[in-house]
Amino acid sequence: MTHTDGNPPAMRCAVLDDYQDAALTVADWSPITEMIRVDVFRDHLGTEDELVTALAPYDIVVLMRERTALRAAVLNRLPRLKLIVTTGMRNASIDMSAAAAHGVMVCGTASSSDPPAELTWTLILGLARHLTTENAGLRAGDRWQRSIGKDLAGSRLGVLGLGRIGSRVARIGLAFGMQVTAWSENLTRERTDRAGVEFAASKEELLESSDFVSIHLVLGDRTKGLIGADELARMRSTAYLINTSRAAIVDEAALVQALRTGRIAGAGLDVFDLEPLPGAHILRSLPNVLATPHLGYVTTGNYRTYYREAIEDIAGFLAGLPRRQLA
Repeated sequence: MTHTDGNPPAMRCAVLDDYQDAALTVADWSPITEMIRVDVFRDHLGTEDELVTALAPYDIVVLMRERTALRAAVLNRLPRLKLIVTTGMRNASIDMSAAAAHGVMVCGTASSSDPPAELTWTLILGLARHLTTENAGLRAGDRWQRSIGKDLAGSRLGVLGLGRIGSRVARIGLAFGMQVTAWSENLTRERTDRAGVEFAASKEELLESSDFVSIHLVLGDRTKGLIGADELARMRSTAYLINTSRAAIVDEAALVQALRTGRIAGAGLDVFDLEPLPGAHILRSLPNVLATPHLGYVTTGNYRTYYREAIEDIAGFLAGLPRRQLA
C-alpha cells in the first residue's frame, strides 16, 4: 500500500486493486490531496472480512471495474463510507440498492470500447494461428512448426451482441475478409444491414454456422448462462468461442467439459467466474485455451481516463456538485 506524502487530512480515499501500481502516476491527484488522503492497494482483498477491515477507515473508495465486489453484506459494515467511484459507467459488482439505503453516492467514468475490441482480436488471432503452442515450442528449442493455422478470410465470425464493442469486432472481421453474422435478442435486420453484416435469425443459427463465436453482451437476467451445454453442442467441433465480455454469460462447467472432450476446438477467455483465477484452476492448463487475466480494458489510455475522471468525481463530491452519478 502506498499513499500521498504529508500529514493526512481528515477524509480518506482507498484506491483498490491497482495491480500495476499506476493510479498515482497516470493522473494528477493534487487537486484533491489537500482535502483527502489517498491510499492505494495493489493486492486484491479476497474475503469479505479482509475487505471490511481494510476499508473501515475510508470515506471514499475507488474501484477498478469489477475487480472487487461491494455487496450489501460489505456495505452494511462500512458506516463511514460516503462515496464509491467506479471506473466505467456500469458496475454489476456494486449493490446499488444497498449503497442508496446507506446514503452512499456512486459515480462512474468514461471508458473506451476500443481496447476490449482489440483484445478480442488478439485472442482470435492467437487461436487461429496456435500462437501459444508455437511460441512455447520455439522458446524450448522444440520441433520447428507443429500446427496448421486456420484461415480467417472466408471463415465465418458470429458476433453475439452488436453494440459498441461488438460493432468494432465485426468491422475488423470484415476487413479480414470474413463472413460476419450477428445476433442478440433485440437485434434487428436494419441494424445489421447498417453495420454491413448478416442477420442471424436465432442464436442457434449463429452458433451452428460460425467458425469463431465472440461474445459482446451486457450481463443481465436474460444473458446469464446464455451459452450452456446445449449451445456448445450446436457449435462446430472446429469452432472457437471467445469471451471478453462477462464470464457468467457462459456456463463455466459446460465450457470446461466441451474443451476437455474436444466438442469445440478451443476458447479465448479474458473473464472468469472467480477473479483472480485460482492458481490450480483447470482453465489455466487446458491446452486449447488461450486466456488472459481480464486485460480487456487495461490500456494506458483507459487508465488515464479512469483515474482523471475519478479525481473529477471526487472533487465534485467534495464541492457538493456530483459528476457522472450512477442511479
